[in-house]
Amino acid sequence: MALRGLAQAYSSLFRGLPELLTLFIVYYGGQMLLNRLLALVAPGVAVEIGPFAAGVTALALVFGAYAAEVFAGAMGALPRGQREAALALGLSPGLAFRLVELPQLWRLALPGLANGWAVLLKDTALVSTIALADLMRETQIAVGATRQPFTFYLVACLIYVALALVSSAVADRLQARAERGVRFAGR
Repeated sequence: MALRGLAQAYSSLFRGLPELLTLFIVYYGGQMLLNRLLALVAPGVAVEIGPFAAGVTALALVFGAYAAEVFAGAMGALPRGQREAALALGLSPGLAFRLVELPQLWRLALPGLANGWAVLLKDTALVSTIALADLMRETQIAVGATRQPFTFYLVACLIYVALALVSSAVADRLQARAERGVRFAGR
């Protein structure tokens, strides 16, 4: 029960905070917190969190919170009787999960995870605010050097659209693979 409460608190916190604020908290506050904890163990030793590590960590925390909710919803949608039937057939709980529940869980969670991935792709533009040289940061530099904002922002837009289209195609292939052998009413 305590673990479930911690998971719910984590999910609520990082889904409730704006991604930009999470990025700033991890980048500025994470380094300060780590150095204070490290001072208790090894005085005089300090660490520096770079923009890349902070960006990856912040976006992973946010995506993880949304993914946890997607998986929780998918788990709640699984018929309880299937697990019970697998256990009645003599499968161990781990084997019942791996062979019976996990394939269905994956199939049910995949659309939500693909949506979260699309949002995450767009959120990568936020890391330019902590001086990480991402697509938007490079676009801003090019705009400043050439004074041609439309051209460079259009190119950045096209790159993001291309990434989204590739991601969507991959998600569609994964979904089709997950649904192999599954019968749907009316199809």
